[in-house]
This record gives sequence, C-alpha cells and structure tokens, in this order.
Amino acid sequence: MKILIIDMDRKMAQYESDCLKTFRYDCDISESGQEGLKMAVNNDYCCIILETDLNGALDGFLICSQIRKQKNIPIIFISDCGNESAKIRAFGVGADDYITKPFSISEMVARVNGHITRYLSIIEEFDKKSARVIEIRDLKIDKDSHRVFIGGNEVIMPVKEYELLLFLAENPNIVFSKEHLFDRVWGIDAMGDTSTVTVHIQRIREKIESASSETYIETVWGAGYRLSDSK
Repeated sequence: MKILIIDMDRKMAQYESDCLKTFRYDCDISESGQEGLKMAVNNDYCCIILETDLNGALDGFLICSQIRKQKNIPIIFISDCGNESAKIRAFGVGADDYITKPFSISEMVARVNGHITRYLSIIEEFDKKSARVIEIRDLKIDKDSHRVFIGGNEVIMPVKEYELLLFLAENPNIVFSKEHLFDRVWGIDAMGDTSTVTVHIQRIREKIESASSETYIETVWGAGYRLSDSK
C-alpha cells in the first residue's frame, strides 16, 4: 500500500516516510502543492498526509478540497497551527484527521493505520454489496432479494425467468446456445426441451423491453442468445 506525503519540509516528510516504511507502507513525497495534487488524483494511494502551509498558489486546504472531488481516501492534515478555526476549516474541506506539531511519530503512525484500516473495511463491504447487485443500463437485478427492476420499476418474474435472466446478466456479451441455457437453468436431467428457453426468453423480453426503449437480450441466429451490456 502506498501513501502520499505532501510537505514542503523535505526533511520532515522523509522522516515520516522512513517511519511509515517500517510498517510496510511505500511513500511518495511531494514538496509542491501543484505536483502533489496531480499525484493524488492520478495515482492510487491508501492515505494522504498533507501539510496546511505550502509554497505556491495551492495551500493544503485547497488541495484537500480538490482531492475530495475525486477521491474518498483518508486525508490527514499535519500543521504547526493548532487553533480551532484551522481545524474546523480542515474538516470542512474534507479532512479525516488533524495532527498538530510537534507530535509523537508513534501517534501519527497509529492514526494512519486506523484510518487506512477503516477505509479498507468500508471498501471491502462496498465491494461485497456491489457484487450482490447487477446493473446494466436501466436493468437492475438484486440477487439478495431476487428482484428485478427496469428503469426503477420492479418487474415480477417467476423463478426460471429470473434464473435465466440472471445467468445472462452475470455473463454479458457471451453467446449461449439454447442447449447450454436449458442445461444451466433447468438442469441436465430436466424434463422438456430447448423450446422452453425460447418461450422464457420471449417472456423476459416482453417484461423488460416493453418498459424500456432499449434492447437487452439479443438473438444470434444459428448460435443462441446473449445479453448486451451496451446500447
């Protein structure tokens, strides 16, 4: 994991970097606010340590507000100024923490670890939740509740229609033969034939495409069906 330190005091920044490296964090250092901002938005960091006072047109507060427009990573201010108004301003532009100099390096590392741990936990939880919901244009499939929505409106589907649509949506742009779909959704030992797939595809189309001006399930003549994730 990599941390960005933006501080015009190169010696201090290097000291912070050396301490953080003992905890297996890689650190980039920028002494320029302009350069630091570019690095922050163009690279993936798990945390940014930011000095309030920087040379040039950009101070730490402005840099923080610009980063917050694009990133949700932890931002920790470090400053010589410990007055309340500076802290309020920092939190107002999106800071997660504010450390006043002089400070204990062990405290700084502990705060960095704490913020990164919470951030990664939130990202992990979000990824798990996102994996349970499939969204393709106006189509939304909630796997936890087994509900289908098109344009925000719920579409009622029997179990096999839902399972067929879900399988296609989990494998977008891939063409599946009727035989493959029948085996996958109904099972190899199921009674019936592949014409069942055609009927179910037609019903699904009627439900989701009648409520939308877009085509989702495409017929590939002589090959089968696919669900397209593009217009």
